[in-house]
Amino acid sequence: MSIKYSIPGLVACLAILTFGSGCAGPTVSTPEQIERALAVDTTDSVDEYVLGATDVVRVSVWRNEDLSISVPVRPDGKISVPLVGDVQASGRTPETLANDIENSLSAYIREPQVSIVVTSMGSHEFTERVRVTGAVQQPTSVPHRAGMTVLDMVLTSGGVTPFADANNSVLYRVLGDEVVAIPVRLDEILSRGDVSTNYRLRPGDILTIPERSL
Repeated sequence: MSIKYSIPGLVACLAILTFGSGCAGPTVSTPEQIERALAVDTTDSVDEYVLGATDVVRVSVWRNEDLSISVPVRPDGKISVPLVGDVQASGRTPETLANDIENSLSAYIREPQVSIVVTSMGSHEFTERVRVTGAVQQPTSVPHRAGMTVLDMVLTSGGVTPFADANNSVLYRVLGDEVVAIPVRLDEILSRGDVSTNYRLRPGDILTIPERSL
C-alpha cells in the first residue's frame, strides 16, 4: 500500500505517528514497492534540475552580451529576457529554458546560442533535504549530500533516546506519486553492526523512529 502526501504534510503526519495517535497509514510498504524504492539511484542530489520560483539563473547569449542577464524566477514562474519579454521558467530544465529563449530570439538575431546557469537553487531548499523525526535527541533536517546513510542522520540528530523502539524505525521515500515505507532495523545497526538496513538516502527521505509502547 502507498500514501500520497506533500513533504510538509508527510512530516506532520509522521510526527503524529511517532507519538502514537491520529494519522492512519501502513507501517511498511509491500516488498515490491520497497525493492523499487531502494533501487533508485542515490549518488546525486539532483538527477535533472527543474527550475522553480526563487531560483536565480544566468542567461548568456553568445556574442550578445547586452542580451545576457542574471535574473530570479518570479513567483509566477516567469523570467524577463531582453527582446523576448516574459518566458516561462518554472517547471522547465535549464536546457529546455535555453531552447525556448533561442526560439524566441531567432525572430531578432541570427542563430542565437543561449546557455542557462543556475546560480541560486532556492526552490529546492526543502525538497532537497533529508530529515529524522521521533525518538531522537534532536529531530533534524539537513541538505542532502551524496553518500548519506541512515546512520549518518541518526548520529547527526544526537542518537536515539532511551525510549526509542529503534528496530521498528521506518524510512519514508517518495517514489513517483507514492510514499514508500521501508523498515529499518536501527538497533541492529547501532548495537550489532548489522548494516544491511543502513540505506543510502535520497533527497526528500524521512527517517522516523517510534517510541516503545508502554
